[in-house]
Order: sequence, then C-alpha cells, then structure tokens
Amino acid sequence: MELEVKDQQKRVNIWLTHAESQDPAVLESLKPIYQEYKAKKYLVAVFSSGTEDLKSLTCDLLRYNRVRLRELEKQKEKAHDYAR
Repeated sequence: MELEVKDQQKRVNIWLTHAESQDPAVLESLKPIYQEYKAKKYLVAVFSSGTEDLKSLTCDLLRYNRVRLRELEKQKEKAHDYAR
C-alpha cells in the first residue's frame, strides 16, 4: 500500500496492489485513514491494480489511437476539400 497526501488539493491517494485490494484486513486498516482525513475535509481516493496484462492492453490502446487518428485526419481532409 502506498499513501500519497496532497495537502494543497486536500486529497489523499491510496494505491493498493491487486492482492491488497482483495485482503479484508488491508481494507479494514483503511477505515482509520478515511476517518482521519474526513475530519480534515480531505477527499480520499483508493486505486487498486487490475488483473489484466498491462503491456498488451497498452499496445492495444496505442494501436487503436493510431487508427483513430488516421480516421480523424481523413475526416479533416474531407471537410477541408468541401470548403473549397
């Protein structure tokens, strides 16, 4: 577990591994943290790791973004051609 306190934004980020997010003892240990920072009017956000393969998902996202960018560029060219 990693705790990140951002005083200027009045926010606390808690980062959990997938195993930690499944552990009832870890989740129970978060309650005092919630209470402490709620009293200070901070927003507490908990992030947990997933179970998917990060490398393959990132490659898929990059591939999709390249295809989408080409589509948008074609649309922009067509709109420019129609404006002439």
